[in-house]
Amino acid sequence: MRFRNREGVPVDPVPFFVVAGLACMLVLSFGPLYGQALGAGLERSAAGSVIISLATTVGAYYRQVWTVRPELLETVPAGIRAERLFYLMVVLAALIVGLAIPLIL
Repeated sequence: MRFRNREGVPVDPVPFFVVAGLACMLVLSFGPLYGQALGAGLERSAAGSVIISLATTVGAYYRQVWTVRPELLETVPAGIRAERLFYLMVVLAALIVGLAIPLIL
């Protein structure tokens, strides 16, 4: 199955799968723990995390597949895209550490 944007142009699905997978991983990992820390039960926390995961997946699909314009990717040089990717990896690592610190203490 080829992913197509709203204009019918085939798009690369890898960015969508990476963003949706990482978002679901973070939400399903930390959501129930924070929900329980805030006083909600495990079932309610897990259900809320699944709902948030579904919402982030829909948002990622809309942003990374449905509204993407592949012809614009060639206008951004590869060096700038690699630099953005590096900074996003640093932000993601800091986010994971920041989310884990309150649970450790």
